[in-house]
Amino acid sequence: MKKTLALILALAMALALVACGGNSAPAATEAPKAEAPAAEAPAAEAPAAENTGSGKTVGIAMPTQSSERWIKDGANMKSQLEAKGYNVILQYGEDDVQAQVSQIENMIAQQVDVLVIAAIDSGALTGVEAQAKAAGIPIIAYDRLLMDTDAVSYYASFDNEGVGRAIGEYIEKAKDLANTTETYTVEFFMGSPDDNNAVLLYNGLMKVLQPYLDKGTLVCKSGMTTFEQTCILRWSQEEAQKRCENYLAGFYADEDLDICATAFDGFAYGCRSALEGAGYTKDNWPLITGQDAELMASKNIVSGVQTMSIYKDTRLLAEKCVTMVDAVLNGTEPEINDTTTYDNHVLVVPSYLCTPVAVDQSNYEEILIGGGYYTAEQLAG
Repeated sequence: MKKTLALILALAMALALVACGGNSAPAATEAPKAEAPAAEAPAAEAPAAENTGSGKTVGIAMPTQSSERWIKDGANMKSQLEAKGYNVILQYGEDDVQAQVSQIENMIAQQVDVLVIAAIDSGALTGVEAQAKAAGIPIIAYDRLLMDTDAVSYYASFDNEGVGRAIGEYIEKAKDLANTTETYTVEFFMGSPDDNNAVLLYNGLMKVLQPYLDKGTLVCKSGMTTFEQTCILRWSQEEAQKRCENYLAGFYADEDLDICATAFDGFAYGCRSALEGAGYTKDNWPLITGQDAELMASKNIVSGVQTMSIYKDTRLLAEKCVTMVDAVLNGTEPEINDTTTYDNHVLVVPSYLCTPVAVDQSNYEEILIGGGYYTAEQLAG
């Protein structure tokens, strides 16, 4: 009996162990299955992240890398668009119109979803713009208005006439033109004739300065005061330097040039070289204006060889253009603050205009360094 009872107890214990083992096995094998959905959660979230940029492609055609500002514009737009999930094709035409046409044609062939174009020649792209329209690709003009086309949807830029006014008002205030009995000599270096912005800037500048030319407070000894006489093709620094050298040799051998009214930092660099070559020093150094607040120009302002520049925060302009891209591709209306100014000869293009700011030695620390555009180390280097 004892042996029989012992055998029964042993069998019962064995059965219990088997039962426990059977219950634990499924738990061990099912645990990973229970964790699988959690492990896959990031993959499930991927479509939502992609949808913020629609997973679409933006083609960006920039004019040149010879100017620091265009490099910044392209980089700012690309980074902001990619952060939203867009694919970006960014190309520079290097001031070769046909190269830019070919680049845009290739973007159309790659079926980009929207084109952002800062034109080399704002009137030379009508054919390729028509191709984009036929392919159903919307176009946003970036900083340079696209002329003579109905293919452009929106325009993101700075107030270009306002840029000219700001330069003119700076000269007016710096020389106290409204009150002075002095006369000041001035020469003008304006932007490219194929860039509508250059015309607007000139118009804004002359709205301020023309009365002083008429009155004789300002004297342009070369006589070159119209846009056609003062414009410089492709915003060429070399041409600006050559012109300034010619003016100094031909008209200012016996009298100092007091003001170089230039529309671009590159022109200011050219004028500086010409002035140094002509023997100008800090004792007779003229007032030199500029535009874009490039790093070199900002350093020159700190050191005193350039008087001022127009600061245009390309981060803000890129941000406004990115919101336009989002709106166009998602069927909503972008933010617009001008619907009357920018007539491209075919239509008035709805625009967003950022505000330009004049910077000089009195405010560069607050605006450029305080605003995070440059560091103190960059400007000191």
